[in-house]
Amino acid sequence: MMPTAVERKALSEALGHLNENMRTMSELAVLAIRKAAQSLDKGHRRDSEEVFTLDQEIYGLKQKVEQSCIELIALYAPVASDLRTITASLEITTDLDRIGRYSRDIAEAAEKLRGMSRESLGKIGNLTRMADMTIQMIETSVNAFTQRQADPVRDIVRTDDAIDALHDEVFQELVEKMTDQSVSPRVGAQYILINRYFERLADHAVNIGLDVIYMITAQRPAKVKRQNGDARPPPTPAPPPPAPSSA
Repeated sequence: MMPTAVERKALSEALGHLNENMRTMSELAVLAIRKAAQSLDKGHRRDSEEVFTLDQEIYGLKQKVEQSCIELIALYAPVASDLRTITASLEITTDLDRIGRYSRDIAEAAEKLRGMSRESLGKIGNLTRMADMTIQMIETSVNAFTQRQADPVRDIVRTDDAIDALHDEVFQELVEKMTDQSVSPRVGAQYILINRYFERLADHAVNIGLDVIYMITAQRPAKVKRQNGDARPPPTPAPPPPAPSSA
């Protein structure tokens, strides 16, 4: 049964509200990770406190978006691009929530490091580079979603591979600095956690990028990921039908 003009209008308005909430949530997630990186770099408590507030706001929006998506599917039985927009939003809202959560984790680690003299923290150059690349990945994925553009995220898996390589380099650098005592084990342990958080954040940026491609093109791109990564694997193809019996 075809939806009436009134039903189509109601669905369009509801999708508009969903997109507004998703856009706001995306902006908050980007702001959260930027503030978290700033709190790590500058050591200012107010940056960490802002991250904690942003994380709560992101989680509140996640709950609203999930409820909206459930209601949209139940009330309007959307199909085609509308359904893809709703299901992609459901997936992406989880990734945005995790970005908020990892931003909070980084801010909490920055708080633990804040009481130490800046000289005692040592310089982990590749960690700064990794943070910058991860934030850029998140912004690229979020912008692709809000602007409904698939092209900017088609190579996002390749960028994630570079992040994975940097994660390994930073870990090795930290082990060496702790061994020669240029970084204390207590400080090194926090940096190891932060290094892992950025690597996981990049995985969530990949998830968002792949969901954007699906939402726009209706195609699920393949994702090859090292074991134990956060990025979602492509769906397992259905087995071929059995051959007809010759009897």
